[in-house]
Amino acid sequence: MVTITVYDGAENIGGNKIYVEEGGRGVFLDFGKNFAKYGRFYEEYLKNRTTRGIHDLLHLRLIPPLPIYRSDLIPPDVSLPRSPPLSVTAILLSHAHLDHCGNLGLLDRTIPVVATPMSIAILKAMQDVGKSATESDAAYISERRPLAHDPLYLEADKSPYIGKRFLCTSSPSDDLLHFLSRRPGQDGPRAKKLEPGPCTPFNDEHMPFAISAHEVDHSIYGACAYLLRGEMTIAYTGDFRLHGRREEKTRDFVSNARDASILLTEGTRVGGEGTTESTRVTEEQVYETCRGALDGAKGLVIADFSARNFERLALFQRIAHTTGRDLVVTAKDLYLLHALSSVDPARRWDSLLVYDEVVNHRDRKWETEVVQPLASDRYISHSTIHDDPDRFLLCFSLYDMNHLLDIKPNGGTYLYSSCEPFNEEMEIDFRRLMAWLTFFRIAPLGFKMGWNAYGDLTPVMERGFHASGHVSGDDLRWVIDHIDPDYLIPIHTEAKWWFKGQFEQVIDLKDGESVAF
Repeated sequence: MVTITVYDGAENIGGNKIYVEEGGRGVFLDFGKNFAKYGRFYEEYLKNRTTRGIHDLLHLRLIPPLPIYRSDLIPPDVSLPRSPPLSVTAILLSHAHLDHCGNLGLLDRTIPVVATPMSIAILKAMQDVGKSATESDAAYISERRPLAHDPLYLEADKSPYIGKRFLCTSSPSDDLLHFLSRRPGQDGPRAKKLEPGPCTPFNDEHMPFAISAHEVDHSIYGACAYLLRGEMTIAYTGDFRLHGRREEKTRDFVSNARDASILLTEGTRVGGEGTTESTRVTEEQVYETCRGALDGAKGLVIADFSARNFERLALFQRIAHTTGRDLVVTAKDLYLLHALSSVDPARRWDSLLVYDEVVNHRDRKWETEVVQPLASDRYISHSTIHDDPDRFLLCFSLYDMNHLLDIKPNGGTYLYSSCEPFNEEMEIDFRRLMAWLTFFRIAPLGFKMGWNAYGDLTPVMERGFHASGHVSGDDLRWVIDHIDPDYLIPIHTEAKWWFKGQFEQVIDLKDGESVAF
């Protein structure tokens, strides 16, 4: 008997935590952070207390109460149920977006993570350059211990960082293994070292299913879908699309999944404007729209696109070349690109310039040890950009706007090539963004500000400047028709009614519910 339990991700977009079990052994499909649930309680300046381990997240029901978490994160006032007992052989990670991987750091470190080499490299790079957050420490962990005088308070131990155990969907390269073995700054006399975990091919492991990973097209490199073959064949799409540059990868997965009895699929864009073919925008259309909009642009040009959307970065690299500009990225961006080269050395980023931020570089070991030696002759100062703005295309987002106070541009263009706001907080971010653009007399492209029915200033997206990372409704209907499963379980969606209106074999699970076959 096969049992599927959706612990999270059944009623929201993101936060996937799906347990699939057969014969007493099972795997999780992703273990992501549910931003919709987190957002009910937390925001940028109000976060869960890492010094309380999993206490806060459990009490607010932001993670399921299961006996699978790190023992060092369980304070004495937390009691986890022993039932249901879960034998978790591995986590099958679809890709390195936080709504799919953002709670990996909480899990017992003996549970390995299956992922593509590219996803593994991205996980490590994200952690190296980011702020430490216990739940999202997906590549290595810093163990905690209770204070002697207050055991409810869990402080970081001074022992070395411990690398996660990765099971690679293909043989890891020597460059990737080297990248995983070091943490920037670890050579200091009092610095914490990194004890790397093993990274081996996952087909060497004894799994409860015959598992195959299939790369799919998404807005981040390294995304994959999975087929689990046991008493029944289960297909899990992760996040995917059919309108990017790797569309053929998705079609190959669909072809391989045609024997699946059960299909677990995302439905992020169904039921709304993303349902029909007429709303479908391809990456090539984005290139043409953005390039055309920037032809003849005067002054500084700033491009804003989704974090870790390296395909979009390559697109703007082409645009910079055709419009006679130099593309400038942040040091953090170049570190992430360096991580990608440990998997695919053929990817070249030698033409990219690096913005020289006004910061204490010595505090950023990942920059002084990796980025600066890699691109020491390609750093560009704020004064150089100020003096010759027509020469540059600068990759910034809202969170980089304070650097404009050093550059002091006098007009220019801000091209927004990312997702539309889907909650009130994001709409507020756009109002902040417009305040910055207005102050520096920079014209927006890709969106305009208008008034909604409640009298609030809100962004209105302009078509053609962004291609979604998620499949359209028409394309998803084609996928489901071609796989033709006996059972269809929609997850990562807020429009299950769309599935029920299209297909007869839909199983509607809520968070925490199970179905057995």
